[in-house]
Amino acid sequence: MSHEKYNDKNASLPTSTSSLVFPTASLNLSKSLSSISRSSHSVINRLASIDCDSVFVRKIAHHYKLPLIANERCGTWYIPPELKAGSAYFKSTDGHQGQWGFSSRRLNLQVLDIVRKNGGCILVDSTRRGKSMPDALSKTVPIWCTVMNRLLFEHNSEDLGLYTPEDVVSPSEHAQIDARLDRFLDEAKRLQLDLSALRRKISKPLRPIWITPETFLPDLSSQASHHPIICLTASRPPSNPDDPSDTYIQGAAEDSEFWFRGLAPSHFWEHRKTLLLATEDELPHLIQSLLNAPRTSPTCLLSPVILIKPTESIYIAPIDSLSIWPEGNWDAIVICAPTSPLGECEENAKTPTKKPRTKTLHLPCPKGGKLGSRALRSHLHRVPPFVESVLQDQHSPQKEPPQPKILFACLTGTDLAAGAALVALCLCIDEDGKLSNNMAGKEQTGITKTSVRQRLAWITQSKSDANPSRETLKAVNSCLIG
Repeated sequence: MSHEKYNDKNASLPTSTSSLVFPTASLNLSKSLSSISRSSHSVINRLASIDCDSVFVRKIAHHYKLPLIANERCGTWYIPPELKAGSAYFKSTDGHQGQWGFSSRRLNLQVLDIVRKNGGCILVDSTRRGKSMPDALSKTVPIWCTVMNRLLFEHNSEDLGLYTPEDVVSPSEHAQIDARLDRFLDEAKRLQLDLSALRRKISKPLRPIWITPETFLPDLSSQASHHPIICLTASRPPSNPDDPSDTYIQGAAEDSEFWFRGLAPSHFWEHRKTLLLATEDELPHLIQSLLNAPRTSPTCLLSPVILIKPTESIYIAPIDSLSIWPEGNWDAIVICAPTSPLGECEENAKTPTKKPRTKTLHLPCPKGGKLGSRALRSHLHRVPPFVESVLQDQHSPQKEPPQPKILFACLTGTDLAAGAALVALCLCIDEDGKLSNNMAGKEQTGITKTSVRQRLAWITQSKSDANPSRETLKAVNSCLIG
C-alpha cells in the first residue's frame, strides 16, 4: 500500500487560536453564554430571589421587633404589605464617592414619626452583585442621621459624630464626608424647619447599625441612649457566581423598571404563590392577566388627600382621589394631567356656562416623565392668578373669610401636582401659611432657591411620598426665578 508524501507547499498550519475553532462554533459559543446569562436573570429567577431575600427580612423584623421601612423603590419588593410601616427615599447617589450630600428635596422626616412610635426602625434596601450593601445605607443614611442629630440635639452632650460601616467605608472616605457635615447642617438650618415639633418626635439621637445576610446580629441593649436605625441589606452575594445553575440573583429588585413588565410589588405579594409556580413562558400572559384583573387588596392604607401644613388651604392628591373626595369638597382644583376628569375648565370654556361651585384649572401635561415636567413648565405661570381669583371669590368686606380649600392633583399625586402647589406656596402663601391678597401675584424678585427649598420642605414634611422630579423642580425654578 502506497502513501503520498507530505507536500509542504499545499500545507496550511494554524496561525491563531481562532483558526483552531470554526468561526460558526465560536459564534454559537458566544450566543450560548449570552443565553445562559439572560436565562439566569429571567423574571422568574428575579421573583424567586426576591422571595428568598424577603424571608431574611422578616426574620430580622421578628428578631428585633422593629417596624420595616422600605427604601424606595427597591425596598418595597422585599416587604409583605402587612409588615410595611412606611417608605423612605434615601438616594444612593448622595452616597457616591465624591458626591456625598444631604438632600433638601427628600428630608425623610416621616421616618422620625415611625421611630417615635417604636423606638427605632429597620430600613430595607438591596444592591447588585459586587457590593455588600448599597451606598444609600452605608453613607446616605449615616449622613442624614448625623445632620438630624446635630440639628435637634446640638446642645446635647451626647456623641453626635458620624458613624459609617468600617468594612465598607474607608477611613479616608469617612474623613472626607465628615469634613462636609458642617455645610450639610447649614443647608438644613436654612430650610427653617419646625425644630420644636421634630424634637417632640424623638428624644435621643439616631444611630445607624448595619446588617447584611453575612453579618452577625448585633445586640441592641448597648444602644439604650440612641434610637437604632437598622440599615438592612436584603440580598447576599451568590454562593456560586460562576455556576450557571445557581439562579439566585443578588439585588434582584434593582432597576425593576427594566424587567418588571408592568408588575408592581403589590401585585407580587397579592399573587405571590401563583407567580412563583409559573414557568418563564407562562409568565408574560399571567402578568398581563393580573394587571387587567380588578384588584382585591387595598392599594393605599392612608388618605390620599394631604393638607400641606402650616397652610389651611393647599392640598395635594392623586386624581383618583376625586372619586372619594369629589368636586364639591373643594373651592378650587388644579389638574396636572393629559385630560381633566372634570371636563372643560372654566378658564378655557368657549361658551358661557353656569358658574360651578368649584373653580377648576387644567394644566395639560403628558403622563409622567420628563415630557410631563417640561409641559408643566409652560403652564405654571397660570397658577398664581388662578389662586388669586379663588381668594377674590371668597372676599367679604365685613369679616375675614375662611381660607379656601385648593386641591392640586396629578396622576400620582407626588410629582407634577407637588410642583404646581410649590409655585402657589412660594407666591401666594405668607410665612404663617395664610393665603393672602397681598401675596398673590407678588414681585418675584424676593424668591430665591433657599426660599423655594423652604416651601418644598413644607410639602415633604406633610406628604412623605411627595417626590417632585429634578425636571419638575427645574420647571418651578424657571417660573419663580427665571
